[in-house]
Amino acid sequence: MDNNLAPLLKRIAEAFERVSPAPAPAADLGNADAFLWQAESDRLQPISDISRVDMALLKGVDLQRDLLLANTKQFAKGLPANNALLWGARGMGKSSLIKAVHGAVTKETPGSLALVEIHREDIPTLPKLLRHLRGGKRRFVLFCDDLSFGAEEGGYKSLKAVLEGGIEGRPENVIFYATSNRRHLMSRDMIENESGTAINPSEAVEEKVSLSDRFGLWLGFHSCDESTYLEMIDGYVTWLKLPGGPAHYHPAAKEWAITRGARSGRVAWQFIQDAAGKAGIQMTARK
Repeated sequence: MDNNLAPLLKRIAEAFERVSPAPAPAADLGNADAFLWQAESDRLQPISDISRVDMALLKGVDLQRDLLLANTKQFAKGLPANNALLWGARGMGKSSLIKAVHGAVTKETPGSLALVEIHREDIPTLPKLLRHLRGGKRRFVLFCDDLSFGAEEGGYKSLKAVLEGGIEGRPENVIFYATSNRRHLMSRDMIENESGTAINPSEAVEEKVSLSDRFGLWLGFHSCDESTYLEMIDGYVTWLKLPGGPAHYHPAAKEWAITRGARSGRVAWQFIQDAAGKAGIQMTARK
């Protein structure tokens, strides 16, 4: 190299160092019970105030609650446990149950388990996230809400490799929980299109739907009947100590469900927010 170029190259390198952003500091994975994965900045953002309701307020999902709670407790104790897919009707408490179960386990054994939320569009960065978590003493539940894939998205391949089958595989201290309105994480039209256009239709469909098979625990959520809906209303009314007692709110709650065209946990919560506001009572939990 020309000796006259060396000082110039050194100055250029120093200039790049000055304008380059400093690397984000590594998160202290023991200083919070929940984190949000920031894929663009390659960091875990601690969440101090987790938006969740008490598990006792979730009605009509007793079986799903018991199965997910048992699975999560096993994992928190260092025992074998399954990745879980919570699928089914909108507004029936899928994401609320995951957060409530996490809260129950951390209350029972503080510091044992952290919840890490990853957005659906960041699924392709899962391997990068796992590098932050792999090998740590703490155990982590990765949580993705409303997970689904479109026809042109390849992120499902990254998820398949992480759940099972990749060279590295899923770290022992990490488990993956997802919610979806779709049992196979993709629309029926997408599955039928794959079947109709592929050279080997059965193999094309199998490639897509096999993703859901990587979840060892499937929990289905279905639309609730009127009695379950009113049970949800009663639980919230009692919890908030709304004036008049639970039965007082039944006629208005039924009318509210009719105007929404559905009965669900989300609709019940929205009605309760309206009733609490009219009664001048502050809400101390969120859904």
